[in-house]
Amino acid sequence: MKSVSVIGLGYIGLPTATLIANHGFKVYGMDPVQHVVDTINAGKIHIVEPGLAQWVQKAVGDGHLQADTKPHKADVFILAVPTPFKGDKKPDLSFVESAAREVAPYLEEGNLVILESTSPVGTTEKVRDWVLSECPALKDKMLYFAHCPERVLPGKIVVELPGNDRIIGGVDEASTKKTVEFYSHFVTGNLLETDSRTAELSKLTENSFRDVNIAFANELSMICDKLGINVWELIRLANRHPRVNILQPGPGVGGHCIAVDPWFVVDSAPEEARLIRTARQVNDNKPQYVMAKVFDAIRNVKEPRVACLGLAFKPDIDDLRESPSLQITRELAEKNIAHIYAVEPNVTQLPQKLEGFPNVEFCEYKEAIAKANIVLLLVDHKEFKKIDCSLLEGKCVIDTRGIWL
Repeated sequence: MKSVSVIGLGYIGLPTATLIANHGFKVYGMDPVQHVVDTINAGKIHIVEPGLAQWVQKAVGDGHLQADTKPHKADVFILAVPTPFKGDKKPDLSFVESAAREVAPYLEEGNLVILESTSPVGTTEKVRDWVLSECPALKDKMLYFAHCPERVLPGKIVVELPGNDRIIGGVDEASTKKTVEFYSHFVTGNLLETDSRTAELSKLTENSFRDVNIAFANELSMICDKLGINVWELIRLANRHPRVNILQPGPGVGGHCIAVDPWFVVDSAPEEARLIRTARQVNDNKPQYVMAKVFDAIRNVKEPRVACLGLAFKPDIDDLRESPSLQITRELAEKNIAHIYAVEPNVTQLPQKLEGFPNVEFCEYKEAIAKANIVLLLVDHKEFKKIDCSLLEGKCVIDTRGIWL
């Protein structure tokens, strides 16, 4: 195993490809977007992730990483493509299927195919079946298929990608062993062996656990609003109990994992996943609760001007996927009952979802606060934590993250 083809060069695929390249492998990265390919081949990055630019610059400079818009023959193939859900909350595996079928003609005897994309139970077996149906001649070849879900925190990927424990599950024992051997070259964390179905559900379980706990905090925040209690003080006090660790509430839950993965569990076991479904519904409905607060504020202000501070799904990154903050800002724009100042210090231009609204203006946070009479804090970016609270005087402030309270 000397060469690797990574399919998908996004938030997980690019760091993974670069980590492997910097450990001596020849890595071919594939992405359908030409701009992404050109950026990487220039030794630069198209996403915001601390430390990743240095990784990519070294890997490309050493000749170990090369990007293209099509796959390349290799010993190992890693699928790191999106796994969103459809409008009916059903898993959308079209990207995984497309990737599996696309790499099939490049596979040879002894190759290893690894699915890193977070997926519903049984997807790794489907990858194997898609590959074999695309190229029936491969049925007589010895091929290995496994699932190894990523478990990293955006903003800390360069630390966690090599250091975190990894769960590795093959469709058979030989595939598991082959995959463990491969990851041992660049992962210092423990490599935990299981089967592919258990590996798939383990990642879904991790994110569902967090979703349930966030839902508890979000529901608690709404209860506290009704009872006139400061939820952040309440949580701080309750967490002094040695066996209590309540998470922090917010405007909802976003990102490519926690906001999506629990629905995969619900889809697999709809009658049994009652708590997981309810938690997802609580978190999905929190943006509506926040918007109701904004509407109340707008009714009490002449010529309302709302500064929406933060569009990413979590602090100090540029990732807008499934972001409740972006959802809230867009829905406020659609109502056209106030001028909106959209603020996101980690992106350089107005996100596409906010384009075309004449009442939306993309600007820097100090300017937005100065012009607004309603300040809606949606993400606790480091820039916002440093704001002089005297700038908020005389304005209606809605703080969904509790950093100014």
